[in-house]
Amino acid sequence: MINDEYFLAALRLSSGNDPIPGPVSAAARDAYRLRVPRGVTAAYAESATIRGVRDDDSSHLVRFVSAGVTFDLEVTEGDGLIDVAGLISPYPGEGALVDVRSPHMTLTRRIGQTGHFVATGLPPGWLSIVCHRPGHAPIQTAWVRIRPRP
Repeated sequence: MINDEYFLAALRLSSGNDPIPGPVSAAARDAYRLRVPRGVTAAYAESATIRGVRDDDSSHLVRFVSAGVTFDLEVTEGDGLIDVAGLISPYPGEGALVDVRSPHMTLTRRIGQTGHFVATGLPPGWLSIVCHRPGHAPIQTAWVRIRPRP
């Protein structure tokens, strides 16, 4: 049986000998770029999910809630791409912007005075929305995976 002190000493000795594998380091850098400094994360409101809001079953609604802000998103899938129509309530204020993000691209949109925004032509996969409100910390949704239906 290994003594805890000897095990920790062995870890300290070996920590400088093995370099971090390139793919692990690259993945860590990519994940770090996706963070939103000082951002507040809105939680997924599972009870609000409604699949098949259209007759062709190509869209669904998702809700996220945090810090008194609600994100209602209608995600539509078609032709291998994703469109997002959203409502942020209450209205976040004049000059507010929203970033619709995937790991590979970000689309920035102005938020209308009704709190609505639209982003089209996103690739299927991971998606997050960030609301930038003047004078407040940004609020972001948790990352969700949107998969095309078979």
